[in-house]
Amino acid sequence: MDVLVVGAGGREHALVRALADDPTVEVVHAAPGNPGIAELAEIHAVEATDGAAVADLARKLQVDLVVIGPEAPLVAGVADAVRECGIPCFGPSAEAARIEGSKAFAKEVMAAAGVPTAAARVCEDPTQVAAALDEFGSPYVVKNDGLAAGKGVVVTTDREAALAHAAACGRVVVEEYLDGPEVSLFGVTDGTTVVPLVPAQDFKRVGDGDTGPNTGGMGAYAPLPWAPADLADEVVARILQPTVDELRRRGTPFAGLLYAGLALTSRGVRVVEFNARFGDPETQSVLTLLRSPVGGLLHAAATGGLAGAEPPRWDPGAAVTVVVAAEGYPGTPRRGDLVEGLDELAALEGVRVFHAGTAVDSDGRLVTAGGRVLAVTATGPDVAAARVRAYDAVGRIRIEGAHYRRDIAAKAAGQSA
Repeated sequence: MDVLVVGAGGREHALVRALADDPTVEVVHAAPGNPGIAELAEIHAVEATDGAAVADLARKLQVDLVVIGPEAPLVAGVADAVRECGIPCFGPSAEAARIEGSKAFAKEVMAAAGVPTAAARVCEDPTQVAAALDEFGSPYVVKNDGLAAGKGVVVTTDREAALAHAAACGRVVVEEYLDGPEVSLFGVTDGTTVVPLVPAQDFKRVGDGDTGPNTGGMGAYAPLPWAPADLADEVVARILQPTVDELRRRGTPFAGLLYAGLALTSRGVRVVEFNARFGDPETQSVLTLLRSPVGGLLHAAATGGLAGAEPPRWDPGAAVTVVVAAEGYPGTPRRGDLVEGLDELAALEGVRVFHAGTAVDSDGRLVTAGGRVLAVTATGPDVAAARVRAYDAVGRIRIEGAHYRRDIAAKAAGQSA
């Protein structure tokens, strides 16, 4: 089959790579893509959030499946536009994507479905925010109700900082703080059946030791050697399946990727957040470990046939992803710096480089064009071996002013940063 992937980041590069490696996929298209994606797919200059343009392109290319990567096109209804022209689409409708587009809506769905999550208050003015902060106490958790590219959450012991973040956002959700390690679990669903992928862990803070502001994600690894063996089954039974069932009951079935951000607290598993798409950079680690064809799995989810699809098969090893960010990220990243050293990485065993914030300049040189520039993913027989490979590869990349965390997966690997 022919597939069109919508998006331009590292997550989409990972999806394109997995589809290009799938023997059942003949041609991969991407819109708008990036320089790394262009090495694997035919790219098309179409704006990802323009539903009519994406649908027209899919119809023109006569693709068999459209896969929407980022959250913004999903919330904007691009999946609806594609389905309206009769083409299967992996990605929820705009109504179902509200599970990510509105934190308040997600809390409402979880309450109706009996899904365990943090206690929360939806606040629309400073007085409500102050009362909620006092109710839950420190550390304070304040979330922008709408989309914020993974950076709309503040967790702080500084009450004034929490109040300031709420004031800058407008409508917010204030929550109780959840203790324990965080886990990302992806569930592929056709609106009825849910198939879990391998659990992963990502690193949101910009600095080593989880310091500094939140980012879109500075690294990830999978699987989790310390997690309970039955974690995925428990999350499907207690969280993903009840949520999918509740959305279907409401008349807004969710077909696509339901991402559960979880905290393994002293009181059990709790939902931190839902996303309506693959997480970035967890996808780079998770899909690198996938050994069964991804195209058939996504097509089955898009067409209601997931119950009869081949279950995912996994590499027995591990994958570690380290994000290389431009100077200034997560504030205002510098653009136009040369990206050098990637030819060296191409010769390294078990290493893949996924482009996110890159472009080609007027002289044909690869340059930075966004905050998170590259995600380097390495595999190995275990987390420790994969981590050594990943950092060896990252050390060969040359970008002026670039930075990256040095402690990704260090604890899981039993290594120092």
